[in-house]
Amino acid sequence: MLQNLNNVNVLRHEVLTKPNALKAALPASESIQEVVSAGRQAVNRILTREDPRLLVVVGPCSIHDPEAAREYGRRLAALARELEDSLLLVMRVYFEKPRTSIGWKGLINDPHLDGTFRIDEGLHLARQLLLDLSALGLPLATEALDPITPQYVQDVISWSAIGARTTESQTHREMASGLSCAVGFKNGTDGSLDSALNAIKAAATAQSFLGINEAGEVAIYHTRGNAHAHLVLRGGHGGPNYQPEHIAHTEAALEASGIAPTLVVDCSHANSNKDYRRQSEVANSVKDQILAGNESIVGVMLESHLNAGQQAMAEKDRLAYGVSVTDGCIGWEETEALLRSLSENLGPQLLLRGKP
Repeated sequence: MLQNLNNVNVLRHEVLTKPNALKAALPASESIQEVVSAGRQAVNRILTREDPRLLVVVGPCSIHDPEAAREYGRRLAALARELEDSLLLVMRVYFEKPRTSIGWKGLINDPHLDGTFRIDEGLHLARQLLLDLSALGLPLATEALDPITPQYVQDVISWSAIGARTTESQTHREMASGLSCAVGFKNGTDGSLDSALNAIKAAATAQSFLGINEAGEVAIYHTRGNAHAHLVLRGGHGGPNYQPEHIAHTEAALEASGIAPTLVVDCSHANSNKDYRRQSEVANSVKDQILAGNESIVGVMLESHLNAGQQAMAEKDRLAYGVSVTDGCIGWEETEALLRSLSENLGPQLLLRGKP
């Protein structure tokens, strides 16, 4: 008797809602489309030095409670309007979490935080939240992790990241070449720049690869390349890479690779030694470097939530409101004070960028 050769280790599969069906059920209104378009253009103009403002990607490490995310979004939207002359605030709305071994994979994959993996429900929750936040006038950022997910949510995203663990992935470089928004590639977890520099060049190049279209059909995609791929410094096993000597080294490496010296500094992860309380220290170093005349740093990333710290998911029914369940975050009060300080101190200097 012949053995079964197909799906030997697959227990079952479920058919997902098609991307075009989800978009039809939860459409982006014309006003939301205008917010997304304006956000993308603003990000791109900062990357090309046409807009002297500082890009600030700020928000929770991951979204696990949509209501807390909406409250955070309302606060950030009000602050964004107030500081818009010097800062472009883009809310970090991360639904997918890469895992080194095992662990919670994010709201899309496991919306109930209990290992039931109701992904179809997670996609609906994620898209509704993105629409609600966009309606506040906020540009939004996320990490592009699963190559299928972008068809469901990328039409309302203004900036995307490719994480340190996936920057080396050919699949993610190809995907980035076709995304409609700017993409930041993080340096490798070991702190090296080579994988990210190669990724930026690959993403900027026309690519052909397999994917799914909005009808959920397997398709061959042919892209023009993403002209707004850039580098995000997040530190590595050897320590941080945001200080002046690191920035100078990175600028030289970019120029040697034929890539414009355009940098975003992630104030969390290895740059803060995984201590959320040190993010302000990193941001203030960036501020001082810009005040000293640096023109390559165009943005920063901050992990921030309503309340400071982090909590374990062991008792999901007793989670504290507005506290991260993944990496630790600074609280809202510190976030607001830090952003106001960046705006007040950098505003005049940023206006001088690019001028003789």
